[in-house]
Amino acid sequence: MLFVEDDPVIRKATGDYLARNGFEVVLAEDGDRGLEAWRETEPVLALLDVMLPGIDGVALCRAIRAESQIPVILLSARSDPIDVVQGLEAGADDYVTKPFEPAVLAARLRAALRRAGTAEEERQGTVEVGALVIDRDGHEVSRDGEPLQLTPTEYRLLVEFVDNDGVALDRATLLDRVWGYGWAGDTRLVDVHVQRLRAKIEVDPSAPELVQTVRGVGYKLVRPSEAP
Repeated sequence: MLFVEDDPVIRKATGDYLARNGFEVVLAEDGDRGLEAWRETEPVLALLDVMLPGIDGVALCRAIRAESQIPVILLSARSDPIDVVQGLEAGADDYVTKPFEPAVLAARLRAALRRAGTAEEERQGTVEVGALVIDRDGHEVSRDGEPLQLTPTEYRLLVEFVDNDGVALDRATLLDRVWGYGWAGDTRLVDVHVQRLRAKIEVDPSAPELVQTVRGVGYKLVRPSEAP
């Protein structure tokens, strides 16, 4: 995994902790070196501080996301909703606010890796939902024959909706099933990722027909034939 953090104390202490707990860690101290390390080592996961010298963490996340769908988690000392949403909209799968407990961070990193590696464990076959085709064997989604580039989290979120066709799922349930740590998650994760998913699978994301909001509860998948 790649860990980009400009604070030398946090970088060393956290890097050492993760290494002791089974992670193979590549360290970088700023965004430019982080981008170089990303391209040289091709890590399976990236943990990026937001406030980095040079390329900041959000821009680095965008650069990685343009080339890969690996899990990306942001670290930030700021928890303002605007900062959080900007990070998630850049393509991050999750964010962790500072200060953090190393054990909690490690658990969230493992959860992100599990999400990215469960394609072969999920039920197989092909599912059609309107113009969408979800190929579980190939871990691919297309709309009207055109492939869609979903992140692992977006794919898992879509599969969760498909597996619970017509059932209203609250945000806590989605955090638990998709992110794997409802006990330490934030409902903003769900809302932003639903928005990102809609932007890719809906004909008109501003008037979603497939993943619909259930007021006071959460979201549910509605097949076109079942729409009111």
